[in-house]
Amino acid sequence: MMLCFYLLLYSLFSVTSSDLLSRQRRSWIINSFSIEEGNPGPFPYVLGKIDIDRRYRVYYDLFGEGVDEEPKGVLSIHKESGTVSVHKALDYEHKTYLKLKFEARRPDLSLDTKLGVEIDILDINDNAPLFQKDVYEFSIGEEQAQGSHLMTVQAYDRDRAGSPNSTFHYEMKSVSPNPPDVEFFLDEFGVLSFKGCLDFEISDKYTLLVEAKDHGDVVQLSSSTTVLIHIQDGNNHLPAFSGQTGSGKVKEGETGSSPLRLHVTDKDTLNSPAWRAKYTIHGDKGEHFKIETDPDTNDGILTVVKPLDFEEGAKRELSISVENEAPYFSCKVKERTSSGLWEVDTSGGDGGSGVPLTQPDSVKVIVQVEDTNDPPMFTVAVKETVLEENADIGTLVETVTAVDPDASHARDFVYEIGHDPDGWVTVDPNTGSITTAKILDRESPHVVNNVYTIILHAVDNGEPPMTGTATLLIHVQDQNDNVPQLTVNSVDVCVSDYPSTTNITAFDLDDEPFGGPFRFELQGDVTGKWSLDPSYGHTVNLVKTPSVYAGPHTVELKISDMQGQFAIYNLSVTACDCSVTPNCRGSRSMASQVGYGAVGMVFASLFVLLCKKRLLSLQASDEALEDYKPHLYADEGDSGTLSELEDISIPDDPLDLKELQDLGPQFRELASICKPPHIQN
Repeated sequence: MMLCFYLLLYSLFSVTSSDLLSRQRRSWIINSFSIEEGNPGPFPYVLGKIDIDRRYRVYYDLFGEGVDEEPKGVLSIHKESGTVSVHKALDYEHKTYLKLKFEARRPDLSLDTKLGVEIDILDINDNAPLFQKDVYEFSIGEEQAQGSHLMTVQAYDRDRAGSPNSTFHYEMKSVSPNPPDVEFFLDEFGVLSFKGCLDFEISDKYTLLVEAKDHGDVVQLSSSTTVLIHIQDGNNHLPAFSGQTGSGKVKEGETGSSPLRLHVTDKDTLNSPAWRAKYTIHGDKGEHFKIETDPDTNDGILTVVKPLDFEEGAKRELSISVENEAPYFSCKVKERTSSGLWEVDTSGGDGGSGVPLTQPDSVKVIVQVEDTNDPPMFTVAVKETVLEENADIGTLVETVTAVDPDASHARDFVYEIGHDPDGWVTVDPNTGSITTAKILDRESPHVVNNVYTIILHAVDNGEPPMTGTATLLIHVQDQNDNVPQLTVNSVDVCVSDYPSTTNITAFDLDDEPFGGPFRFELQGDVTGKWSLDPSYGHTVNLVKTPSVYAGPHTVELKISDMQGQFAIYNLSVTACDCSVTPNCRGSRSMASQVGYGAVGMVFASLFVLLCKKRLLSLQASDEALEDYKPHLYADEGDSGTLSELEDISIPDDPLDLKELQDLGPQFRELASICKPPHIQN
């Protein structure tokens, strides 16, 4: 323990009382005492004594840290003698100094002197370096190269920073087990590494005891931690073939079968990447095989993935090599040097055999291909030919040829028609000659884009019979064997005071140049009644003059294609009042349903009123009857289903003519029929 007390007291007695008062109001801070931490006592013990020379009695007081502030109860001062005592030990790591205030008072308790005092806590080496963990544990692969950074241990010391008490170093105290080919070491920063070669088969776990020791002057303290290193098995043993099982045979044309299973042995850890095998096929022209690893047994399973052909070879010779999923490595210590890393060999060597140990093991296998009945094969799978429609029956279309790959059945097959949608052709079963069996029609629904498709078969007499297939595409050339046709046989046209038109459209089943555009010509006496504008194209306008009366008409029309082929049609034209209905046929259809309910009664009454005069004139003279031509109203095509008209009954009550005025224009056409002949258009 050291006592260092500095007081400037003499000057206090050589100044006037006013100076003393001024000096008493000042606060003094000086380094006065120091206490060594961890002093074991006994307590209390005297730290020192403050003695001020006065002519009068002085009373002493201490305030601040260690007295009435934390840490409380450490120091005390005798009020009369000024003796400072220590009552308990201090810890440098919790408090490095104590800051106090010293006061001296006169008998009347007035302030005599006030000084600031700082007491240093002196550090001793009472803390050993401590590691962050009691146990460090990790795993590494045995293929790890020497000198690799494995991990870093870290320790810290709570003693005063920068002092010998807090300065420490790391030291390897023990390694278990401690084989000759590996040596673990630590650098000054706690980085752990090793020299030599790790070997899972020698040791799969290492236990290291690492110490951190400080450099204290009086005493040196230390602590230790345990490092557990788990070694994972690496691939330092190559797999080797140990045998094979299976028939070694496969039928030609077959896929999915496994003729062989290859067995290997490996000394590395079971089910690890260093143990799992990876197979490679060599010499597989055509890529007919694949090989996969059985995850349970590590066997290589050879499987056919592409059909084999017996005629191309009765056996297949393959070479199969094997290695592991994990890359192979090797490490052997050649020399243990006194400094730095050791000299090691990682090339693998040859083991004295002259063959590098890193070369994967391989084996040759033979797969026998068994012959089966192959289907005949057409020399051309898809054949095309051109033939004009309407060709004579028996015309040669094409000849197909097939061969049987089976050497023992080279010509034991026949040709057959597999699919002929309209029965156009036949095939000679022996020669493959295809001839027409009926007239070809390009406009047939079975012809798509001018092509007629036929499926042909070649069937052998094997057990079971096998069939080869070919396709014949007949491009059918067009002939002008169809005349132009109307899209509709009846049209409507409006009655008006001016010329009115309706569209006429034609089409031709033949293709260019045997189709449209067409030439349209009106036949018969149509002058002043009907005309065409234009008269050439796919669609023309039929023009009606105002002189044509309302009702049904027949127009004779000639339509010619580009080659002059033509047809004459009777076009039904109905002229009607378009202000009544835009569809004349709809108007007539409505009229055919009269007689039902009140509408029928009104229609009958109107008919009688309008036609009464006409009927009386017909009854009056035979000549008038001869001139009268009755009009038949029925849709085209309905002549075979005409039924008798229902009886028309006229009510006994007199007809109110005002009701007829409200019927509208629907009956104008009927009125025109009942007009006298001399006023019709």
